[in-house]
Parts: sequence; structure tokens; C-alpha cells
Amino acid sequence: MNDPTLWMGALLGLELAARIATVAHLLLGRRDVPSTVGWAGLVMLAPVVGLVLYWLFGINRITRKAHRLRPQTSEASDRAELAGQRCANRVLEAQYPRLVRLGHLGDALTRLPLEAGNRVDVLIDGDQAYPQMLEAIDQAEETIGFSTYIFDNDSVGGLFADALERAHRRGVSVRVLVDGVGQRYSRPPMPRVLRRRGIPSAVFLASVLPVKSQYLNLRNHRKILVADGRVGFTGGLNIRVGCMTAACPRHPIQDVHLRVRGPVVRFLVEAFALDWTFTTGERLGGDAWYPVPDHVGSTLARGVPDGPDEDFDVIRRMILGALTAACERVRIVTPYFLPDQTLIAALNVTALRGVEVEILMPEQNNLKLVQWAAQAQVDQLLEGRCRILLSPPPFDHTKLMLIDDIWSFLGSANWDARSLRLNFEYNLECYDRDLSRRLHELVDAKIAASRELTLGDLAGRSIPVKLRDGFARLFSPYL
Repeated sequence: MNDPTLWMGALLGLELAARIATVAHLLLGRRDVPSTVGWAGLVMLAPVVGLVLYWLFGINRITRKAHRLRPQTSEASDRAELAGQRCANRVLEAQYPRLVRLGHLGDALTRLPLEAGNRVDVLIDGDQAYPQMLEAIDQAEETIGFSTYIFDNDSVGGLFADALERAHRRGVSVRVLVDGVGQRYSRPPMPRVLRRRGIPSAVFLASVLPVKSQYLNLRNHRKILVADGRVGFTGGLNIRVGCMTAACPRHPIQDVHLRVRGPVVRFLVEAFALDWTFTTGERLGGDAWYPVPDHVGSTLARGVPDGPDEDFDVIRRMILGALTAACERVRIVTPYFLPDQTLIAALNVTALRGVEVEILMPEQNNLKLVQWAAQAQVDQLLEGRCRILLSPPPFDHTKLMLIDDIWSFLGSANWDARSLRLNFEYNLECYDRDLSRRLHELVDAKIAASRELTLGDLAGRSIPVKLRDGFARLFSPYL
């Protein structure tokens, strides 16, 4: 056994067996073909590196079944939900008959009903959203559920930590969930700060790596705040000073958040409670978390959770369904635009049948690889009669989709594989002409300040730039 040749042969045999087992694992999985081919090629061409990367980052280790973790809601709120569902169906058929089938698609995909009687307010940047969120925390009397991807330990994070501590000290049941990668964007991590103050907090899938990385999989990218089960906030805003334009940060970020009141707030509570139970084992339920909701507005709304568990591929299929329902125009605002070929084809078909399709993304992205990869494939959309518009700085982090003058879809999900296949996301689906009008006005202002990208612009890139962009595009399933 001291013969080096025998040791080398044994190691090579072990490595070959590991490669075969890994490829078999890939073939038996339910991955899309490009992802399977990409991982298999990496494993075969770079054996040791490919094996390590795949078993660290390429496997979905989350096997939770969401229905097993469903929180214990109150009987009164359950009865109210059934009544609200019947009301929502009547409103959908009476006021938005053309989108009834899109509503049915949402029913089937999410297994959650549309709810009537909601009010949804649009909040621009942290300047408008943070004061409203802090006020909701300060006015909470019984419960606060707060989930975010990034919770920076800066001046804005300090305001939220102080408000949460005040709520905790006056007897409110506070629960704070921060993503394991998102907590690493500042030091010391905010969950540690909150625990020192006695505030119940947890970390969702703490990363095994001691550094932050935007490219780690299975992140909880949701942004949810709910106070007393009656007022909720969701959208794209993280908690950081960069989102406060009035503070003149070094790297300002534009974004849009929603304040939600009415029966649909229950869905935000359920999404938060499910993630909290998965992370900590504690179940949140009862009247304090699920009060009987008041009907306070005219918006039909539904929460749309998505993640690499039993909610897999929900948002992507919702987008595809919405594109088929569009008759006049589609508007998309996203910071990271790397749609797969199915989405590209759907966008092109929508445009070719006479629907105006406008896609707004940042001219200068904060993730260069994403920008380069996007530049390598947008020509397919321009050739399919879609319009691509590039927004100037500051960086626009808004995630929004509008169909005609009725349907709005806004939340945490980007148009890339990471959001649509790998992360836990949360969007809100709304049917409301007034809300749609307000959001269209917001997009109008963004487009007025943007420049349109043309095929000539893409053709004018130098050969080295085209090669760089084409190479970056190869990694789009992992960006």
C-alpha cells in the first residue's frame, strides 16, 4: 500500500466514481436541460473544481413541504377568507372579464385566492417607504413580522433596530428574519445586534462561506413587514441608507415598495410565518397574527410566493400567463434582465401580435457580469419588436410588470434565473385601474429620462466587447 502508483490509481478511481455519481444525480434531477448540460460539462471538464462547486452550490437542499409548515390561522379569519374569495370572483367577472382566465391561472399556480377589499399604496424609494414602515412598527400593539434580504447596520438600519426594540419592550411579539447572505453586507451583522437587544431574530440559511456573494443560491430574497396582521409592506426595498436619496448616499438606489391594507395582508403573514417556522421551528398562529381583516379599498390582490420548493416556478409561469392575456401594452421594469429562451420567445410573440412591449433596465448595472450577459441577448428582443430602454443613474432596483391598464405585478423577483428558479421571492398581483394608472405614470417618468437601445447600438460594440458579453452570457443560468 506504500506504492505511490496504487495510491494514485485509487484516487483516480474514486474521482471517476464521484464524477459518474454526480452526473447520475444531475440526470435524475428535474433541472432544465441547459442547466443540466452546463453542470455536467463543468463536472467533466474541471473534475475537482466542478465536483466541489456542484455539491456546494448546485443542489437544492431545501426539501420542505410548505403545507406541512402552514401556520395555525384563526377560525374567524378563515371564514372571512372564504367569503372574501367569493366576493373577489364576482368583482373579477364583473369589472375585469377579459382577465378572468388570468385570475384562474393565479388560483391554480398559487393555491391562494384573489382577495377583494384591499388598498395598495405606492411608495417611492426609502424616502417614502421607511417613514411609513417605522410608523407601522411604532403603532403595532400585538405582532410584528419582518423579513428582509439586506438589513444593513447603518443609520437607516439603526432606526429600524430602535423601533423594533421599542416594540419589543412594550410587549409586542416581534420576529425578525434576515437572509444568511444578506446579513453579511455590513458589520457587525444586524441579527447579532438585534439578539443583543433581546429582539427575537433568526438567519435564513446561514452561508457556509465567511463572505457575502450575490451568486449564492437558495436565498430568501423576500421583503415583508406586517404589523398586527392588518398593515403590510412588500416590494423591492432592502433596509439600507443607499435607498434614502435625501441622505445623498455614495451609491443611491431607486426602488418601489407597497403599503398594503385589507384581507390580502393575511398572505404576507402566511409567507413570513412559513419562512420563520422553517428557520426556527416556531409556529406563529392565532388571532394576534391572523385577525379578521377589514375591507378598506377596491383593489383585487393576491400574494404570489415563489421558491425552490413546492412553490417552484410560480412567478415565471404567472409572467407567461400575463403575456398571453395582454391586449394593448406590456411594461417591465427590472434591474437584472436575463430571461430564458421561453420568456424571450413569449415577449417576442406578444410584441409581434401587436402589443406594445417596453422593457426598462439600468444603463449602468451594479453587477457588471449581469450587464454584459444582458447585452449579449437583448438583440433577440429588439429583432422581435420589443423596445429596450436604459435608465440613467441612480441605479433603479424596481421590479414591476404592468399589463394593459388593469394588472400590476410588483415585488422582490427579478427577470433572471436566480429569482425565478433559485431564490425565495414574493410578489403581489393586483387588479385595479387606479393603481395601474399610478404605476404607469411612474413608468412614464422613468422612460422620459431614459434612452432607447437600438440594434445599431449593439452592432457598434467592438469585437472584444462582443466576445466579453458573449462569454458572460454563458453564465446567465447562474448569475
